[in-house]
Amino acid sequence: MATSAKKMSATTVLVGTRKGLFILRADAKRGKWRVDGDMPRFHGQVVNHAVLNPRTGTMLAAARPGHLGPTVFRSTDDGKTWKEAAAPPAFPRRSGSEPGGYGWTVNHVFWLTPGHAAEPMVWYAGVSPHGLFRSDDDGVSWQSVDGFNLHPDRLLWLGGETETVPDGATVHSVNVDPFDPRHLMLGMSGGGVFESFDRGASWQPLNRGCAADFLPDPDAEWGHDPHCVQMHPTARDVVYQQNHCGIYRLDRPSRRWQRIGDNMPKSVGDIGFPITLHPRDPDTAWVFPMDGTSVWPRMSVGGKPAAYRTRDGGASWQRQDRGLPAAHGWFTVKRQAMSADQHAVVGLYFGTTSGEVWASFDEGDNWHCLMLHLPHIYSVEACSR
Repeated sequence: MATSAKKMSATTVLVGTRKGLFILRADAKRGKWRVDGDMPRFHGQVVNHAVLNPRTGTMLAAARPGHLGPTVFRSTDDGKTWKEAAAPPAFPRRSGSEPGGYGWTVNHVFWLTPGHAAEPMVWYAGVSPHGLFRSDDDGVSWQSVDGFNLHPDRLLWLGGETETVPDGATVHSVNVDPFDPRHLMLGMSGGGVFESFDRGASWQPLNRGCAADFLPDPDAEWGHDPHCVQMHPTARDVVYQQNHCGIYRLDRPSRRWQRIGDNMPKSVGDIGFPITLHPRDPDTAWVFPMDGTSVWPRMSVGGKPAAYRTRDGGASWQRQDRGLPAAHGWFTVKRQAMSADQHAVVGLYFGTTSGEVWASFDEGDNWHCLMLHLPHIYSVEACSR
């Protein structure tokens, strides 16, 4: 059963783009919005992801400044000033012939996730090529999760490839079970969904039921391409996934995903990048479909963008396009670029590949454009405190 929402104060939206980080802020009613500063943070640099740790107030940004290479920056003053991590994620300098591919170089830090509530100083980071790192000091220093990075089957999971997807293969969707800090779940593009029950010391695939139209084995144990995987933050053992081959839900103790995307309109399909969950209701989720035909243009279906919402766990879906372009909206929304706040009536936010930030303050029924003309947007994270 859904729990009640706490009273909200200000809302902050962190927008990571190809040319910097933009910070949008609103009052408690979300009626007035402003952009912090005259210039973006990390001006001109790629920001793959920026996230606030609600327990410590620390912001982290995964950036690729040209003079530093891939790294993580920290802010402890609400985004006013930033300092590079003392020891950012980096594979140890060892022979590339060792198990798991040590000797690789981090191309970019792709995904940031705060740890469990009982471990407020912990963060996890997924990188490209496939790697997982942990910080125990609120993002100051990072250590390899060797149970993943040195796993003897890791290259087998990837099919021996490290550049199988645009912008490089990567670890994303790093989830920490809100009910068990030892339980981790992540997505590998490509590779599939994997989970650990011992803080990353050992791993097992979790892909049964997921289609893999691009593989010769239709029920392959690994080699899949999840786009976004989300554990529900308040309902135990409920997980959603937007995959390269459909939308899925998993209800434990089952280990087999159910393709709830089969209930989407056939003219739209169930292919996309993000999936966003209601913070309290485990049966409510949103997706943003894109054209998944054979040419894979990575744009909205027919140039008519829309979110789709389910309120019954995927048994049915409702189109939500009021306020969005009725035609010639040729963009898509990337896997990290859709987010929900914690308000009693949930606010939704998404960023587009054409540099627009859109918001809904009534759970998707109506959409409003907050910003135009930003660089290509990689991530959008809403923070209500």
